[in-house]
Amino acid sequence: MGGRGWSALRASGVRGTGSPEPPMSLLDLQPARHALAQSTTSASAPHDSDLHEGEARLWLRPAHGHEARALRVAWRLHGPAAAPVIAVLGGISADRQVADAAGQPGWWQTQTARDGALDVARWRVLSFDWLDAESLAADAVDSRDQAQALAGVLDALGIARLHALVGASYGAMVGLAFAAQFPARLRRLIAIAGAHRAHPQAAALRAVQRGIVRLALDSGDAARGLALARQLAMIGYRSPRELARRFDAPAVLAAGRVRVAAEDWLEGAGARFVQRFDARRFLALSESIDLHALDPAAVRVPTTLIGFSTDQLVPVADLCALQRGLGAPCELHVLDSDYGHDAFLKETAALGALLRAALVQAAGHA
Repeated sequence: MGGRGWSALRASGVRGTGSPEPPMSLLDLQPARHALAQSTTSASAPHDSDLHEGEARLWLRPAHGHEARALRVAWRLHGPAAAPVIAVLGGISADRQVADAAGQPGWWQTQTARDGALDVARWRVLSFDWLDAESLAADAVDSRDQAQALAGVLDALGIARLHALVGASYGAMVGLAFAAQFPARLRRLIAIAGAHRAHPQAAALRAVQRGIVRLALDSGDAARGLALARQLAMIGYRSPRELARRFDAPAVLAAGRVRVAAEDWLEGAGARFVQRFDARRFLALSESIDLHALDPAAVRVPTTLIGFSTDQLVPVADLCALQRGLGAPCELHVLDSDYGHDAFLKETAALGALLRAALVQAAGHA
């Protein structure tokens, strides 16, 4: 496949040119001139890196709404003021706490800690809380809405251009949407386990999850429904290979019911999720994944795609199709892993090596 081929573990060294400067705002985005927040420095921030957080106020016309509305978007920015800025976006359950803050580990602590690929002592790492349909007063929230929110946060913070955007899972979808709408504001996109569309099998799985949650809401037991939906999601996030390795034990008949080896693990995951997530927010963001669809040719930013051989939600074939159609130079790397879609949280060393290489390439597109 030449320069557009994918590699299992190493970067191929493909570089490309930037794209013409488009208008700085699209789809009726009217960013505020100032972030409405008090910047603070956390004494508990890791290895003396600066920590600032607050809210940006902006106007946004939702893709599935009827009119533009004023919004507040919560953001967090780690790292030295002079460092290059990297936006880091995760899955639908991720938030702005990507790195350690006040002694509380971030959701991607392994990559943002000292000597990690996204070490906040070296990079300035930006993240924000996802919008949902309720905050937009819209029928649904779109990945394009999240991309506009990010552009508004950048304007509020006076950041003209990102060194890179690293998006994983839903964050990769939002990254693709951002690159399509704001190519002049990004040197390199690094999209992990996310494609230009939702795969039909993954969408079907999510539809069942949403059906469980809606049934539970109607019956007055939203927590139980959300826990079950999370358990079903975990089966999709992980690979058959991992489950076979970890839970290869016979089912047990006890107290009049059959219990399989994975049930304790699944129930624990469901219980933890309920403690930190709202049922209606889950529905909105799950729907947003399935609404996501864009033409790969619209992405005109040099891109690194990273996938996993056992990912049931974002098959490698979809990433190959995205790579072939992308409107800029693109590399695809596929890592073999037991962990399926969740490998972006588990394969720290292998993924970190790819992230470091891609960030070096971003510097070449200054």
